[in-house]
Amino acid sequence: MSITAMLADALTAPGRNAIPFVDEEGDRSRPLTLHTYRAERYTPERPLVLVQHGMKRNGDEYRDFWIPAADKYGLLIVAPTFSNEHYPTSAEYNDGLVRDAVGGVRPKSDWAYASIARIVALLRDTGVTARPRAWLYGHSAGGQFGHRLLSTQPHDAYEAVIIGNPGWYTLPTLDRPFPEGLGGIGLGEAELARLLAYPLTILAGDRDIETSGPSLPAQPEATAQGPHRLARAHNYVAFGHAEALRRNLPCHWRLQVVPGIGHDGDAMSQVAASLWFEGRMPDAAALARLAAGGQGAL
Repeated sequence: MSITAMLADALTAPGRNAIPFVDEEGDRSRPLTLHTYRAERYTPERPLVLVQHGMKRNGDEYRDFWIPAADKYGLLIVAPTFSNEHYPTSAEYNDGLVRDAVGGVRPKSDWAYASIARIVALLRDTGVTARPRAWLYGHSAGGQFGHRLLSTQPHDAYEAVIIGNPGWYTLPTLDRPFPEGLGGIGLGEAELARLLAYPLTILAGDRDIETSGPSLPAQPEATAQGPHRLARAHNYVAFGHAEALRRNLPCHWRLQVVPGIGHDGDAMSQVAASLWFEGRMPDAAALARLAAGGQGAL
């Protein structure tokens, strides 16, 4: 069965699914799994939300975080999942397989980031979605993946992008090598201007302030951005606006600090859904309930 037929068949009925996926236009040696959820009220005219999981390669959990929002707003959730088997380290997932084992730059079509727009195109081709663009959300390692995708790829496939609580950031400058910056991988001024102009939202929990731990990047390039994730989010947005001002370019980034929330993928998913589909932050009572729920998955 072709991948288009498989997608169409698997996503016809409401509910969860796990769909094996090989990107025929990318790195065919590294398959993905698409963990999906189709709400009862979903129709092809309603939003498609792409969800990028954290370091645990737990796309199924991140999909499930979005099920309440999917049911409320009639969404299709697709969580492209990069397994430990084929994407074992941050170089393969967070950093998108941009470089090969000896540090050379791989073909852009083989970068992991490029697969996501091709997934959106296939879902359009099958008729599963009639929308030209998808909403993209990533948390923690998925936030690293998401903002690097936005930094290196065309934006045509994305209606809106929210990233939450990344451990560190690729700065919008060509003067530092990737992944600290965007230098040395074939990008130029046009890509930098495109990135700064995109209305990117960064969510940062004001309790995401641990200064050590196995999931917090601690290499010098990361610690130079701040002692914890909250500080690094402030640094990234300030750097972007300063770089835009220096180049006389627009910068449409915004930082949304989330009160009472730490490094919690579930809570941040609910905040992102509220921002997109209610047009507002959750109220104080809702935030308190999210904070009381404890830490969701990384």
